[in-house]
Amino acid sequence: MKVTKLFLSFLFLIIFINKLSGAVLFISDQSKSHATIVETGDKSKKKDLDKYYSTKTLGSFVENGKTYFRLFSPDAEKVTLITYRHPWDSTGSEYEMKCDNEGVWETSIEGEQYGLFYGYKVFNPNHPATKNVICIDPYTKAVASYNTYFTPRRSIVVKEGNYNWEGDHWIQRDWRDLIIYEMHIRDMTADPSSGSDKPGTYQGLIEHGKTGGIDYIKKLGVNTVELLPSQEFANIEIPYKDSLDGRYNIWNPYERNHWGYMTAAFFAPESYYSDTAKNLEWNTWSGISGRQINDFKDMVKAFHKDGIGVIMDVVYNHLSEYELGNLKEIDKDYYFRLDKNGNFINQSGCANDLKTERPMVRRLIVDSILYWMKEYHVDGFRFDLGKLIDWQTVEKIIYEAKKINPYVVIVCEPWGGGYDPEGFSLRGWGSWNDQIRNGIKGENPINGLGWIFGKWFGNNNPGRIKSYVNGTLVRDKFGLFLKKEHSVNYLASHDGYTLGDFIRIATKSVSPDEIIKNVNSFVKLTPLELKLNKLAALFLLTSQGITMIQEGDEFARTKVIPYHENIPDPNKGKIDNNSYDKDNATNYINYKHVEINSNLENYYKGLINLREKYSSFRRAKYDEVKFFNITDNPFALGYNVKHDGENFIVLFNANPNKEEEFILPEGNWEVLVNEDRAGIIKLGEESGNVVLKPTSGMVLMMK
Repeated sequence: MKVTKLFLSFLFLIIFINKLSGAVLFISDQSKSHATIVETGDKSKKKDLDKYYSTKTLGSFVENGKTYFRLFSPDAEKVTLITYRHPWDSTGSEYEMKCDNEGVWETSIEGEQYGLFYGYKVFNPNHPATKNVICIDPYTKAVASYNTYFTPRRSIVVKEGNYNWEGDHWIQRDWRDLIIYEMHIRDMTADPSSGSDKPGTYQGLIEHGKTGGIDYIKKLGVNTVELLPSQEFANIEIPYKDSLDGRYNIWNPYERNHWGYMTAAFFAPESYYSDTAKNLEWNTWSGISGRQINDFKDMVKAFHKDGIGVIMDVVYNHLSEYELGNLKEIDKDYYFRLDKNGNFINQSGCANDLKTERPMVRRLIVDSILYWMKEYHVDGFRFDLGKLIDWQTVEKIIYEAKKINPYVVIVCEPWGGGYDPEGFSLRGWGSWNDQIRNGIKGENPINGLGWIFGKWFGNNNPGRIKSYVNGTLVRDKFGLFLKKEHSVNYLASHDGYTLGDFIRIATKSVSPDEIIKNVNSFVKLTPLELKLNKLAALFLLTSQGITMIQEGDEFARTKVIPYHENIPDPNKGKIDNNSYDKDNATNYINYKHVEINSNLENYYKGLINLREKYSSFRRAKYDEVKFFNITDNPFALGYNVKHDGENFIVLFNANPNKEEEFILPEGNWEVLVNEDRAGIIKLGEESGNVVLKPTSGMVLMMK
């Protein structure tokens, strides 16, 4: 069966790339810069690739009754444009392109060719094996993709600026006020429990009156969503227990990439999320209509109408790993970091690190960011493996983005080829704070537990916990950031165990190797698990900095691999800590589980409401936070925060074995948060002193 599927895919590819014939030639006499057109095959331009730079409009565009096509490839000796009536056509019309002295290849076709499918055939003397591969346009605004190995694609000529935004604008929010919900577009509505009529799609996500999707997110109270990658990406990986292009897949029986960290087109929205099919259909075309463009805009507009900002998770450090017909075939030597033998450098772990320091790669990245801001009204970006992007590009991104929207959110993972949160903070970027994640929750649930368990992971101590409260600032000896709004505080993300599963394993409620057949029963929290989840949430949502919650933290979501699914996965029934490959119930949000753990969900809602209402938990200055002097219990923490007329006491007892007594400042204090409930409604009054049980917390406000 596997061999047959692979053979058919290769057969398609052979037909696809070798039967291109018929040449109709139209050469443009127009230019967007003062560069002159030079003859193809000029070898002199290859001496120093870094010297080539163009300000011309790239990609396909319509102007003065013609459709233009431009591609930057300074190392190529010949490029031809190939257009198709249908994306599945094995042959098309060929147009020879000419190159200017800046490395830009160009041609044009008479007429406004909106909806036309096209690609490029690039002839590179240094990489002759790629000459029959049809490459998509790096600046393409929409893509039609054939769902099989190597993922052949066609670019689409797109008409822009014709969407009715109905007065929509960016959500311009101070970074200190952000409460981010990291989510996957498909996961939020793919499960039947969401009630969606269009499950797993952009449109399904914004259906009102449903259990899941936008109504659920709004009721939770978060003010920003962070979308896992939604630029066109490679959905399919190489065949399981079979070879393809010299690689043998022993790790992915699903042959899928679900999360999306394999970008194929930096300007095009992912077409799978516009597909109304329940699952990805192999050996079929998707994205042909281009409807993904308006679907994505509809999604952004709907979130904005509900006051919710939209941040995109973007991947500019590497490209889709397995497919053919992309920058690797357009100009490997220009676009990628290579070793002295011409092999891809692999600090990203994906075997093709982009050479972001190249002038035109830098321009590609910046152009992409600005395009999503202008054309799609996106409010910000989270950069995957940000340290793989050179500093000059990092600086250029935020400088240009802030000229368009001064409130644009720019955050990243401050690792990948190094680790430097302070370096990003110096340049005005925010970063994921893995120190608070590991210090509060722990690094792993087996032998790397953190503070909420009454343990110290690594070099954590009471001083570091206090630093996390204040935004992990460099002004104390434990800090990472110049400003607290540069610290993205989180306890779990898409990567690794969910917070709920981390706690389940840490408390030995389950073993990582245990087979779980009844997930509905398993997901119900034990009293200890519930206490730990609440303590973690209380610390996260009362600490200074940007707050990020992973989808499902609020009900202790589990990622159990379906035991009865007909997939040869040796880990079926176990908890998954790397679910990137699973377009199934492992990743889907099950809203029945929300009901099962509604106590925790309501606790999160209350804490979010508290943080939104009172600026003390978002905007208090460093000196406005005064810590209690506690000498008998290193896992107890208390502080008084006074800001803008507000006066709060926040107390924690993370010691699992003893109670802790706190002496309150003079006066009567209203309890807003205790071990059972959280919010802005008074739960009782305290004065004098309070005693916290093990693994619990409290927030009190001066009456």
